[in-house]
Amino acid sequence: MSQLPEQPAGTSVPTSADVARLAGVSRATVSYVLNNNTTVRISESTRLRVREAAADLGYVPHAAARSLRAGHTRMVLLPAAHAPAGRPHQRFFGGLEADLRRLDYTVVQYGSVGLEADEAARAWAELRPVAVVSPSGITLTPHGIGVLTRSGAKAVITLGPQPVDGAHALVMDQGEIGGCAVRHLLSRGRRRIGVVVPQEPGLAPYAEPRLAGAVRAAEDSGSGARVQPLPLRFDEASAQDLAGRWRTLGLDAVFAYDDEYAMLLMRALQDAHVAVPAETAVIGAGDLMLGRLLRPRLSSVSTELATAQPLAEMIDRMVQNPGGTPERHYLLRAAAVGREST
Repeated sequence: MSQLPEQPAGTSVPTSADVARLAGVSRATVSYVLNNNTTVRISESTRLRVREAAADLGYVPHAAARSLRAGHTRMVLLPAAHAPAGRPHQRFFGGLEADLRRLDYTVVQYGSVGLEADEAARAWAELRPVAVVSPSGITLTPHGIGVLTRSGAKAVITLGPQPVDGAHALVMDQGEIGGCAVRHLLSRGRRRIGVVVPQEPGLAPYAEPRLAGAVRAAEDSGSGARVQPLPLRFDEASAQDLAGRWRTLGLDAVFAYDDEYAMLLMRALQDAHVAVPAETAVIGAGDLMLGRLLRPRLSSVSTELATAQPLAEMIDRMVQNPGGTPERHYLLRAAAVGREST
């Protein structure tokens, strides 16, 4: 059985009492300052002196002990989605983590691959998070939400295309992305539109609503436009196979799911001597910088999150006011950015 290494001889772990002695204050004052307690009036000079003493000694508060005193942690759990994370996804969660840290939350990402439904909720509950923000691609059920709340989670928040009963919902309607792309193509006179459906595991919660949104936009337009799903793997062989059959499909445009798939397919179409955009217009989603460097420059659907208050502040408010009616916020705004490829 493996053992933890012993503390090296002659060293000791600094305590709050050591900080108090060095700063010339009480241990209670150290606790108030380092736990960001604003209910007790402490001068700024004293706060600075305590923080400097803690830094000099290398002291950090014991998270488990603090949690026991408070009855809960300050941990916000961000389970890792099963779907591959692109740059827009990374930017979103990176910004959310930074904002939550500024509000004195500890943000923990949890690898959830292989965990399904209530099994995932039980695993998350073991860490006693004060809030869970569950992304699309990880199933949450009302039972799992109950497990989390009974374990001390004050806010369970789903982030995805559909709300779940019993949880706050930050709804990101992927269908709007597909609809926005098709409306742009229709405005350019295209009527025979392919929609790439990625075959990679984990992308279905994003791809299926985007396809449905594209179909809905074509039907609502009354233009007689048709939409054809195009299964595609994210590899050159799959793209080359599709491009080789392109002229037999009779399509004059394609919404390629996102910018990465659009770049893959556009290169294959050009290699197959299918002119872009003369024969086929191409649009992606995500508005990546790399797409703007291509020739022709890639048209894309740009997305942004729109909330009445910053998302981290919204999560903090939900934590501070548990037990209310679950909130639903529709976050996603999409806009087509037309460039040379359409």
